[in-house]
Amino acid sequence: APDAPAVASTPDAPQAAAGTVGGDGSAITLDVLTAQELGGAGLEGELACSFSEHDASGPLLHAMGAVASDAPALGVVKVAGYIEPIRAPGGFDGMTRNPTFTGQGKTIRIVETGAATAGGESPPRPATLTYLRADGASRTFDGQWQCGP
Repeated sequence: APDAPAVASTPDAPQAAAGTVGGDGSAITLDVLTAQELGGAGLEGELACSFSEHDASGPLLHAMGAVASDAPALGVVKVAGYIEPIRAPGGFDGMTRNPTFTGQGKTIRIVETGAATAGGESPPRPATLTYLRADGASRTFDGQWQCGP
């Protein structure tokens, strides 16, 4: 009897691991951006913000913007292996607190879920990244949001 719950939950494991809800049933996949991909993205701005999952080797979302600027912050995400541009209004200042990024067929919301986890000029803060696809699908990732030089 103690083994029964594990056996019963096994068929649901792949679907639960994907984490995508709604839409056409296809999974939302965000890949870690490499340093080479970030360098090739051509992002310009004084300061950057990035979202990383806990213990990840790099960011899932990276954006740069100018301080005190009306120009949008520009960023990138890697969706199922493809680098795609995103933007958020208000330059760097618009990214520092719970920003919403938009791109073709997607909206991405960052929501801070707690206080900074370290000191310094640009400490990481616990946050969620929710990817909303145009077909109604969504997936939320837990991690941290960090902004600064």
